[in-house]
Amino acid sequence: MMRFAVTLLVGLLLAGCATSRDDSLAPKTVNHVDLKRYQGTWYELARLPMYFQRNCAQSEARYTLLPEGNVAVLNRCLTPEWKWEEARGTATPQVPGKTDKLWVEFDNWFSRLLPGATKGDYWVLYVSDDYKTAIVGNPNRRYLWLLSRTKEVNETVREELLSKARQQGYDTTRLIWRVSDSAMAKTSK
Repeated sequence: MMRFAVTLLVGLLLAGCATSRDDSLAPKTVNHVDLKRYQGTWYELARLPMYFQRNCAQSEARYTLLPEGNVAVLNRCLTPEWKWEEARGTATPQVPGKTDKLWVEFDNWFSRLLPGATKGDYWVLYVSDDYKTAIVGNPNRRYLWLLSRTKEVNETVREELLSKARQQGYDTTRLIWRVSDSAMAKTSK
């Protein structure tokens, strides 16, 4: 669990340092996210390869809006060995009053050692009108998550998400897709 949290934090930290805030070539965000509607559980449908999720067969994030406007984050990763790894943190707006670009900082020994220095970018690039699907990335396009309120989506929704990610300049041929529950069950036998 500690290893997952540390590697997740380091990855987000490196992503946050890799590009400037004024990069006109950065992906475009949605301009506004209703954090009250955004809270709840999101399942990762696919992601770009990244070190800190290298052992994740399935991942999910649970967001809870806090009274001061920040968001509590619980990221969970199910390994192929059926073990859950968790990381807890907080998301805060990068610019007060704007909710499409957030800083995420996980609660672990590293962030306690260097408070404020371990924030990673969480940019909401797309959220559907019904808040059932979303695309999240970072300014330098090293990280990308296709998210859904359900563990699976139909082909039409999948293609729509892929198209939107490609329009933002992401290489979707490198995506790692969520391992289905049935495939996970087969590997445990």
